[in-house]
Amino acid sequence: MMDFQKIRARAAKRKGGEAVLASLLGPMPDNAAVADISDDRILSTMAERVFAAGFVWRVIEQKWPGFEQAFLGFEPKRLLFQPDDFWHELTVDERIVRNPQKIKSVRDNAAFVERVSKEHGGFGRFLADWPEDDQVGLMAFLAKHGSRLGGNTGQYFLRWLEWDAFIVSGDMAAALRDAGLDIAEHPTSKRDLDKIQNQINAWAADTGLPRRHISRILAMSIGENHSPQALREYMGEYDAIGIRRSDRSYE
Repeated sequence: MMDFQKIRARAAKRKGGEAVLASLLGPMPDNAAVADISDDRILSTMAERVFAAGFVWRVIEQKWPGFEQAFLGFEPKRLLFQPDDFWHELTVDERIVRNPQKIKSVRDNAAFVERVSKEHGGFGRFLADWPEDDQVGLMAFLAKHGSRLGGNTGQYFLRWLEWDAFIVSGDMAAALRDAGLDIAEHPTSKRDLDKIQNQINAWAADTGLPRRHISRILAMSIGENHSPQALREYMGEYDAIGIRRSDRSYE
């Protein structure tokens, strides 16, 4: 495998230097802090990532206040008490994206969050306690027990909560293949995901970097060379006057 410092140097050269690259990595993730996230914010983030999958993210962001109203603040207990008519009416509610399957996933994930929360003293606590070197195992758990949380949706869900998650984007996978990792062009099998996990764990141990930063460096080291400003706009890190907003991933 290629030494990670060579990959980082290539990414820095493409972006205009080490200082610029560092500015694009985002804040340090804090898995322990995820324990303090309330169940309604967990479910809200799940729903946001599910509705954003295959859709224009900015449209979902713009409509999100309406989603919060329509789904009663995403409080799992409250949602689970709602009758079938409540969920049927959401399919014609103009405040949200009216996708029946994704609406149903909110109901299913409310039950998922509530169940895990009862078992672990909060869904956030469950996530915080999960070993940081086993994201693949956590992804499998989300895909098996949650609704529509498989694939990249589960990865983005973890990233949005500031859990130390890598994103297996096309560029990230291409960089891994270029570095010598024997995985498919579109790695989705357990075999390939385990290989990715093991390699990122090794680089994390060698460099002291969080897995999130390793993931972003890989993605920026290859493929189309987007400008730093374009990446910042895509990530949504800054509003029109340069004030930092919630972190987003371009990967």
